[in-house]
Amino acid sequence: MNEMYLLWFVAALLLPLTLICLEIGRRLGRRQFAKDPEGARAGVSAVEGAVFALFGLLIAFTCSGAASRFEARRDLIVAHTNAIGTAWLRLDLLPAAVQQELRQEFHLYVDEIIKLNQHVTDRQVIEKILAELGKRQDKIWKTAEAAVAKDNRPQIATLVLPALNEMFDLTASRVATARFHVHMVVIWFLILLSLVASLLVGYGMAPARRRNWLYMILFAVLVSSTLYI
Repeated sequence: MNEMYLLWFVAALLLPLTLICLEIGRRLGRRQFAKDPEGARAGVSAVEGAVFALFGLLIAFTCSGAASRFEARRDLIVAHTNAIGTAWLRLDLLPAAVQQELRQEFHLYVDEIIKLNQHVTDRQVIEKILAELGKRQDKIWKTAEAAVAKDNRPQIATLVLPALNEMFDLTASRVATARFHVHMVVIWFLILLSLVASLLVGYGMAPARRRNWLYMILFAVLVSSTLYI
């Protein structure tokens, strides 16, 4: 399933599913309490503790990993921007005849990078943009390489070409890190654990004669919003 569809699933369905599981757990608990009032809670505390500990630990690891990936992407954006700026300035060292062509290609290249970030959830569009980026890179590199080869100053090559190479490498790094997400198995397991936890919470509410709607809704909202984030 696409990540965007899963996001909508969590946003739209997890809240009512959590409430349904709470009600199912409550009804099962009331039925069990009616049959065996003294033994209905036997062993439940241990199961609740294990499930909620696992649920909390998994959420903590998932949020920690998401935060670290966010920091890594932000650092890459800064490094990539600096690399583009450096490569842009190094173009001043090339002959004036090729500078205008290269700067025009730079503008188109950066436009494709911006489009890449705007269509991050559409894989088909991303593949087309990546193909276009590859063409832009080849054209920029070949044009700059030809200009450097014709220049009599050997230091120009060591200044211009490495700057372009770093810019291209950081583009590839940003594309790669944008695809690093929590594995779908982990997300589905989190959803399953949240529903199991809801059943246990509903079971624990069984001794009460009336439903505590405030408690149920608050629990459902907190769980679903946490997984959504």
